[in-house]
Amino acid sequence: MRALQYREIGRAPEVVEVPTPEPGPGQVLLEVTAAGVCHSDAFVMGLPAEQYTYGLPLTLGHEGAGRVAAVGAGVQGLEIGTNVVVYGPWGCGTCRTCARGRENYCPRAAELGIVPPGLGAPGAIAEHLLVDSPRHLVPIGDLDPVSTVPLTDAGLTPYHAIKRSLAKLVPGSTAVVIGAGGLGHVGIQLLKHLSPARVVALDVSERKLQLARSVGADDVVTSDASAAQAVREMTGGRGAELVLDFVGAQPTVDTALAVAAVDGDVTIVGIGGGVAGVGFFRTPFATSVSAPYWGTRGELHELIELAHRGVLDVHTQTFSLSDAPQAYEALHAGTLDGRAVIVPPLG
Repeated sequence: MRALQYREIGRAPEVVEVPTPEPGPGQVLLEVTAAGVCHSDAFVMGLPAEQYTYGLPLTLGHEGAGRVAAVGAGVQGLEIGTNVVVYGPWGCGTCRTCARGRENYCPRAAELGIVPPGLGAPGAIAEHLLVDSPRHLVPIGDLDPVSTVPLTDAGLTPYHAIKRSLAKLVPGSTAVVIGAGGLGHVGIQLLKHLSPARVVALDVSERKLQLARSVGADDVVTSDASAAQAVREMTGGRGAELVLDFVGAQPTVDTALAVAAVDGDVTIVGIGGGVAGVGFFRTPFATSVSAPYWGTRGELHELIELAHRGVLDVHTQTFSLSDAPQAYEALHAGTLDGRAVIVPPLG
C-alpha cells in the first residue's frame, strides 16, 4: 500500500510503498476513506533530532476515517464495511482515567509506550490504517468522511476545551477565538451552537477572518498589537469570559491574557511555544489558565451526533494521496481555508 511518511529529520514527507498491515488479536484494519492534515504534524516534523521522539519512518495522520476491512481474533460486534472515524489519543484502556473515557489523559500511556496514530504509531495518511482496539472507532453511518474526519481533532479539541467553560458562557458573556483556521472555525460554530455568548474571532489573515464571519462569529478583529484594546472596548472594558488560543505563540498568549475577564478562562490549545505568566498583578483576579489535550471518547461520540444533526459546517480542501506533500506545503504557507483532507483511492 502507499503511505505518506516522514523519513528523515528536516526533510519533507514523501509517498512510499509499505506493506499492508494485518490485524492481530483485538485489532481492526481500516481501508482509509479520509485523513486530516494538522499543524501538529508540522510541529513534529520541525523538531530537531535531539528533541524528536516519534520514530522514523513515521506514517503521518492522526485524523482518520475509514471502512472496516478486516478484524483480528476476538473482535466482535463490528461488521466489515462499517464506516467509522478513529479516536486518536489512545490510552491503556484499563486505568481509572480510561474507564471514564478520558484516554487523552491516561497516566500510563507513556510508560507503556502507547502512542496515537500519526504521532508515534503508523497514521492514517495511507491506504490502510491498523487500529489497536475497536473501542477507538466511532461509527458515522452515512456522514461524508471528508467533512467528518476533521472532527476527530479539529472538532474534538475545541469541543473539549469549550465544554469545560460552558457554565461561564451565560447571556451577555463573550468568548474570544484566536486563530480562525482548522480548529478555530469549528470552535466558533461550537460556541454559537452550545452557548449564547458573543463570539469574537482574531486572526492575522483577512481571508480567515472572512471565514470566521461566514461560520457565525459576531465580530472579527485583526490579531495585532491593538487587538486586546479593541476587544476591551467591545466588551465595555470587562473582557472575555473565555479565551481560546488556537495558535499558542507568545504574541497570541499575551493577547489572550490581556483580554481575559475577572474570573475568566484562558485556554491555550495551540502549540506555538508561548508561555503564560500567571499571578497577582499579571492576570485578572481568579483567571484560570489551562492547556487541555485533545478530548474524550465520549465527546467524540457527542460530536458525531452533532454532525448528524447538521449543525457543523467544516470547511475542507481535499488532496489526493499522491499530492499529500503539497497539503503540508499549503499548511506551512498559510493558504488553506479550513482543514486539508487527504483522500486515498479506494480499491
